[in-house]
Amino acid sequence: MKGRLSETPLRCFAPSTTTAVPRLRVVAPDDAPASPEVRVFDPLSSLPRLPACRPAAHPTPTGPQLFLPQGYEPGYRYPLLVWLPEAGRPFDLGKAMSRLSLRNFVAIETSPEAADADQAAWQAIDRASTSASVHPQRIFLIGVGQGGTTALRLACRHAAEIAGVVSLGGPFPLDEGCLARLADVRRLPMLMCTDRNGCRRHASSIDRTLRVFHAAGATLAMRVYPSARRLTRGVLEDVNRWVMDTVVGPPAVAPSLTH
Repeated sequence: MKGRLSETPLRCFAPSTTTAVPRLRVVAPDDAPASPEVRVFDPLSSLPRLPACRPAAHPTPTGPQLFLPQGYEPGYRYPLLVWLPEAGRPFDLGKAMSRLSLRNFVAIETSPEAADADQAAWQAIDRASTSASVHPQRIFLIGVGQGGTTALRLACRHAAEIAGVVSLGGPFPLDEGCLARLADVRRLPMLMCTDRNGCRRHASSIDRTLRVFHAAGATLAMRVYPSARRLTRGVLEDVNRWVMDTVVGPPAVAPSLTH
């Protein structure tokens, strides 16, 4: 992974709540804790307990937030969702994942205030990969607003290493040479979600984007919703289905019995 860092404390979510456990570091089961353990688990079910966590040296709740799914199994390599929130707007990772899926993914968010979005994304990927069981070929970027435009830009730059990208309300950066690595971009699944008012306001940009992708032979799905709210349950349930379809591939076509 690019941008590998030394261990950095993370905040972990118990998936049945949206409360963050301040400054916890996920440790491997064979890492002997130096202080009393705090375990992250779903108190509403009898699911297996998750890997032990222990308080870091500094209890200030800073750093990236890590989401572990219900029934987390360390032996299974989960798809990773890397969230790029919109700068200046609140973002609740636990609430977003409760609407998207509580079981399918490990997720982490980046800081929208980071000076270098590319480095921040790879740092988040590296932290999630060292703190949870993540499939290295199933890494998805999901951006909100301008974070969606950033996610599209980063995914095109690193199309060989990203499994897919979702933009919730962010336009495609047409004039930045994002299709330069065309061979890799052609195999990169992309999903853009917008609303009816956004379609009217940015009709020419959307039309140009679709024409460029058609001419390039690249894959772009676009969905239009009646509401401008980007993190509704309906929108995120669609994102969940799109990501899972990308992970498992299209359904097999039943053979025809006619000749």
